[in-house]
Amino acid sequence: MPAQKARWVFSFSLLLFCASSIPTQGSARLLQELSPQEYFSSLQAGRASLAYFSHNVSPGAQPFLEQIEHSAEALQDYGVSVVKVNCPKEDVSRYCGKENALRKAYLFRGNMLIREFPTDALFDVNSIVANVLFALLFNEVKYVETLADLQNIENTLKGRSNMVFAYVPATGTAEHRAVMEAAFVYGTVHQFVLTTEAMLLKDTGNGESDASSARLLFCHCQRATDLAQPCRRTAMGQTLTMLNIHRHLKLMGAPLVTEVAEDPEKVSTVHLQLGLPLVFILSQKETYEADRRTAEFVAWQLLGKAGVALLSRDLVDLNILLRSNVALKTPDEGVPIKYLVLEDTDEVIKLVEDKNKVKRIQEDEEENEEDEDEKENNSQDIQDDQVVEAVSRDKKRELPLEQILVLTEETFHSALSETARTVVLFYASWEAVSLAMLRSYTKVADHLKGMQGVLLSRVNCWDWPSVCTAENVTQFPTIKIYKKGERAVMYDGMWGTEELTSFIMLSRVSCPLKLATVDEAERYLRGEFPSELSSYHHTSLLGVFSTATNEARKAFEEAGNILTGHVTTGMYFEDDALALSRKYAVSPPALLLSRSGGQSVEGIALSKQSAQEMVQMIRYELLDVFPEITVQNLPRYLQLRKPFLILFGDGDISQMESKEMLKLAKGGPQQEFVACWLNLKKTPVGRGVLKAYFATVPSLPVLVWVNLHAGGQVFKFPSEQSITETNVLSWLGKLKAGLEIPSSTLSEEDWKPPLPAYDFLQMMETAVPELALHTSHHRRDTSERRPSESPGGDTGVREEPSQETKAEKVGSPGRDLRGTAPRLAAREKQGKRHSEL
Repeated sequence: MPAQKARWVFSFSLLLFCASSIPTQGSARLLQELSPQEYFSSLQAGRASLAYFSHNVSPGAQPFLEQIEHSAEALQDYGVSVVKVNCPKEDVSRYCGKENALRKAYLFRGNMLIREFPTDALFDVNSIVANVLFALLFNEVKYVETLADLQNIENTLKGRSNMVFAYVPATGTAEHRAVMEAAFVYGTVHQFVLTTEAMLLKDTGNGESDASSARLLFCHCQRATDLAQPCRRTAMGQTLTMLNIHRHLKLMGAPLVTEVAEDPEKVSTVHLQLGLPLVFILSQKETYEADRRTAEFVAWQLLGKAGVALLSRDLVDLNILLRSNVALKTPDEGVPIKYLVLEDTDEVIKLVEDKNKVKRIQEDEEENEEDEDEKENNSQDIQDDQVVEAVSRDKKRELPLEQILVLTEETFHSALSETARTVVLFYASWEAVSLAMLRSYTKVADHLKGMQGVLLSRVNCWDWPSVCTAENVTQFPTIKIYKKGERAVMYDGMWGTEELTSFIMLSRVSCPLKLATVDEAERYLRGEFPSELSSYHHTSLLGVFSTATNEARKAFEEAGNILTGHVTTGMYFEDDALALSRKYAVSPPALLLSRSGGQSVEGIALSKQSAQEMVQMIRYELLDVFPEITVQNLPRYLQLRKPFLILFGDGDISQMESKEMLKLAKGGPQQEFVACWLNLKKTPVGRGVLKAYFATVPSLPVLVWVNLHAGGQVFKFPSEQSITETNVLSWLGKLKAGLEIPSSTLSEEDWKPPLPAYDFLQMMETAVPELALHTSHHRRDTSERRPSESPGGDTGVREEPSQETKAEKVGSPGRDLRGTAPRLAAREKQGKRHSEL
C-alpha cells in the first residue's frame, strides 16, 4: 500500500475510534437548558455563548433546535457554548417577552451581546458554525466588496504578512464554515479576507464563469516590497474544506526551494508527506546562482502541486549520467527516483501535471538510443556530416569537464578580472562541431592542469546568448583568450589538442617580446628565452630596429599583436642594435628568423612598412622549405595558390630523396611551386588522394605534379627514373612545354559542403526570440511577428501580464534549464536541425 494512502487510512481509523469512544448521551449534554437567571449568572468574561430563548417549543421551531443541538459539539471546539434558555410565561424581559425576540438566536461574549441571528439564517450546522465564527472574528477577518478595498489591504501587508483571500457565493455555506474555521486556527499567522462579490473575484484575474464555485487564493504579500506590484497569488485547486485549506496553507508555509546536500532517496519534505511529488533541479557550483533562479521559477509555477529542491552535484556523489538535469521523487513507497534530461522548465511543469509524462520521456529516450544505435550500425552511409557521425558514435561517453569552469551571465566578467589569462570556449550544447571541440578542450585542460595564471572556461551560448552576443561570437565553436587590460585574442587555428595547447602557451608571452640586452636577444634566438616555452618547439622571430626606423618598429609591434598565439616575436631596438645586425649581416630594420633552436639564423630585410604586409611576409617565411603535408598544415600551403610537387611515400622518405627534393625546393624555381612530401602511414587520407588521381594506388614512392588552381591536371613522374634534382627539373621543363600527357584531370566542381552553412543566430532567434533584440536589428519583422513567444515556446504565460509575470521579469531565468547539468548529447528535436537545413 502506498505510504500516503496508508497515512490517510490510519488517520481516518483513529478518527472513527475516537468518535466511537464518546458516550451516546454526550452530544445531548452539550446543549444546556437553563432559566434566564441561571444563564445570565453563569456568563463568564471573555467566553462566548450562543443562546436561544423560548417559552415552549412550537412544531415549526423543532428543526431549528435539532440543528442548534447538533452544532453544540462543533462550537465547543472553538470555546463557544450553546444554551437553550427556557423563559417563564410571566417573563416580559427583552429576550423572553417579545415575540420577535423568540425568533432569534443571540451570541454573547461574557455578558456583552455580539450579534443576533434570525433563526431562518441558522438553517444547519454549517450555517450556525460559519455565522458564529464570522461574528466572533469580525475584527480579524476583513470583508471586502471592491477591488480598491482589497488592494489597500494588500498594500498594508506587503513586506509584513501574507493574506488568505476567499470568495464564497453566500455566507452560511459549508465553504464559508471551512474558511472561518481556518481563520480561527491561522488568523494570527495570516490575514484572512472574505468576499461574496463574484465581480471582485474576476477583477483579481482569477474569476471563473461559474460564480457558484468558492475559491481561495493565498497571496504572498510578505515577499512583496514594491507597492507598485501586486502580491503573487496561488490558487487552491481543491474544493474548500477545512482539511484541504489546512493542507494548502501548510504547502504555502513550506520553503519555496529546499537546498539538498544528501542522498535524494533520504530526503523528506512536507510535500512528500502530503502526497505530492518532489522535483530536484540538479546543480553545480559554477552555475549555482542561475540554477537557484531556475529552481525558484519552477517552484512558483508548481506551488501547491509539487515541491522543488536544488540538489548540488558537488556535495552529493550521484551515480547518474552527467547530462541528467532533473530528478523526480514521488510519495509512493518503493518507487525509485527518476533522473531525466529535460530541455526547459515547461517540460518540468508538464512532468508534474501529467503523471504519464515520466514514463513517456523514458520510453522516448530508450527508443531514440535504440534508433541511433541501429543507424550507427546499419546506416552510417546516410550521415551527411562526418563530425555529426563521430559525435553520435561517442554520445554515451561522458566528458571529464571538472577542470573547465562553467561561466554564466553573472560570473563571466568576474572570472575575467580574477585571472591573469582566461581561455573561453563559446559553444552550443546541441551542435556537433561544438561537442567535438569539447573533447579536444578537455585534453587541453588535462595538459595544462596546475598551470598558474591560466583559467580554462566555457560558455554555452544556447543557455547564455546575451554573453556571446556581447562578445561578438557569431559562429560556434569560438575560442578567445582574455588578458587583463588587453583586447581578447581569438583562436583561428585547427581544433586539435596539440595546436590549441601551443596557441595557449604562446599567447602567454608578450608579442612582440621586448628584449633589453644582446644576451637576451641571443638566448631568444636559441629558444632559451622565455623559459616557459623551452619545452615547445617553435620558430623565433626577432625584429632588429634602430632609432631611425620607428615607423617600421610600430608596424612590427602591431603585426606581433595580430600573430599572438601563433608565433613568438621578439624586438630589439637598443643602442647596440647595429652590432647585433652586423653579426647576422643585415641592416635595420631587419628580421632574424631562427629555426631549430638557433642552429640556423636567417636574416631578412623588412622592406614592408604596413602591419598587414608584415603579417603576410612573416606567415610566408614561417612555411617550411620542403614541408611534410598533413591535414593540419595543408590549408596554409593551399593559400599560396601554387602548383604542388608532392612526393608520396609509405613512411619516411629516404635520405637521398629528401636531399634532392630539398635542393629542388631551394633552387631557382622555388617561387613557382610548393615542393612537399606526404607520409601515408602518418596521414592515411593520402591513399584516398592517390585513388582520386590514378583510380588505384600506384607503387610508392611516387612523385606527382598537380595544379589545383588551374586546370586540375595531374602528372606522374616516370617511375623508371630516379628522383634527383636534374631529372625532376628536366621533367618539369617538359610539363611546361606541353610535352607530357596528364595522368588525370580533376573535376572543376568547387569543393563545397553537402549542405548550406549553419545560420546560428537565426536558429537561436527561432528558439530564443529575445535574442533578436541584441543580435539582429535588421530582422525587426521577424521579432514583430512573434511578440508573445517565450524562450521555451510557451505562449500562454506571456498572453496575460498577470502579477506573477510582472514579478518574474526582474530575475527570471527564462524557460530553459540553463546552466544546470552540461547537456553534452544533442536531444532529438535539436539533433534533427542538421538534416532540416
